[in-house]
Amino acid sequence: MAKSRSGVFKKEASELLNRFNASLSFDKKLYEEDIKGSLAHADMLEKQGILTKDEAKAIADGLKTVLSEIKNGKFVFDIQDEDIHMAVEKRLSEIVGKEIGGKLHTARSRNDQVALDFKLYVQKNSLHIMTFTINLIKTLLDIAKKNTDTLLPGMTHLQHAQPINLAFHLLAYMCMFRRDVERFDSSYERNNFSPLGSAALAGTPYPINREKTAKELGFDAPVSNAMDGVSDRDFALEILFNISVLMMHISRLAEELILWSSMEFRFITLSDEYSTGSSIMPQKKNPDVPELLRGKTGRVYGNLIGLLTVLKGLPLAYNKDMQEDKEGVFDSVETAAISLQILNETLKTMSINKDNMLKACAKGNLSATDLADYLVTHSNIPFREAHFITGKAVARAEELGVDISQISIEELKKVDDRIGDDATVFLSLEASMNARNSKGGTAKSATLSQINDMEDWLNGFK
Repeated sequence: MAKSRSGVFKKEASELLNRFNASLSFDKKLYEEDIKGSLAHADMLEKQGILTKDEAKAIADGLKTVLSEIKNGKFVFDIQDEDIHMAVEKRLSEIVGKEIGGKLHTARSRNDQVALDFKLYVQKNSLHIMTFTINLIKTLLDIAKKNTDTLLPGMTHLQHAQPINLAFHLLAYMCMFRRDVERFDSSYERNNFSPLGSAALAGTPYPINREKTAKELGFDAPVSNAMDGVSDRDFALEILFNISVLMMHISRLAEELILWSSMEFRFITLSDEYSTGSSIMPQKKNPDVPELLRGKTGRVYGNLIGLLTVLKGLPLAYNKDMQEDKEGVFDSVETAAISLQILNETLKTMSINKDNMLKACAKGNLSATDLADYLVTHSNIPFREAHFITGKAVARAEELGVDISQISIEELKKVDDRIGDDATVFLSLEASMNARNSKGGTAKSATLSQINDMEDWLNGFK
């Protein structure tokens, strides 16, 4: 039997304990990382003279056979093996013999083995999620380049505020996702240290070469403290936090897609490929993709809080509680990956209804602030007074049933005779949008500059 039970035990573990204690049902996902780590460990043991060349070769060939069996679906996973580490070791010993197979575990513990496998998984998937997020940014950027002249109501409190262009709005999301990429990148760099060789918690008396295994596995160096090496799960918390923030950004965009696709807005039309129908109402076309994206955000939040709670009271070093560290991470990684991919495709295939966006801009007096700015710059009126005059002008426009961008100069002069004949030029929606040309603003010139900055970042990001 492969379970880790020494001669100190006089009775076999109960079946109930086996079922409660086992993690194989979910940690078998780490089989590639486990075998990769074992190959590096065996190679190092041979180079250090701890294994003979023949032993190391037999172990390496055996591990490759195990890997092939798992990938081809021929490997039999047995809950009696407890976890992926013992399952692989048992099958290896069946292939090469117990005497040689048992030597693979020299100078390591399951404690550093599991920490290594899990960290390799997290590091690998951090890179994958970064790639998916960059692809999403590229899609948003492609849409933005085509919509620098597409007017859209900018909102605060979900109320019409000022006219902007659609590209500018999408750039705000690109900035969010850019920070997400940088957050994953920072975590990858901070956590790229190997726990292998930490053994149970205090290192090992064998003359191992931790630098060699770290380099071979793609790490920058070994962790500097063996006890921290086996008990650290900050890397797992970081990927959960990073995914939570990423999904929050996805959820905010999803919420706008839901609103924009409604009959009240009709700013966009989601493609049939990424919409669903109703079981009773044949006319319905439901935005299930963004709704699910919004809903799955709560799920990944729960995974983060769950692991924080597991870890909060653990003494050093390894504790069995830490077996609960993986399922939430696996779930969040898979959720983030599919969410990014389906959001990307949803955006690529949706239609933008520019006319409806423009019509919406003619509601809510979006250019009102421009009249106040005009009075300050052209009539030398203090802003507070200009603000009051503009409020009266808005009230007059509403009495007339027109938007402030459509009011006549004659009506404006009735509000205050200091309003010049050229005031209405500044109240057009396009002029209002283009007036905000400060760095980071919504003017077309400022938007194009932001697009260039985003392209430069994408081209320079490694």
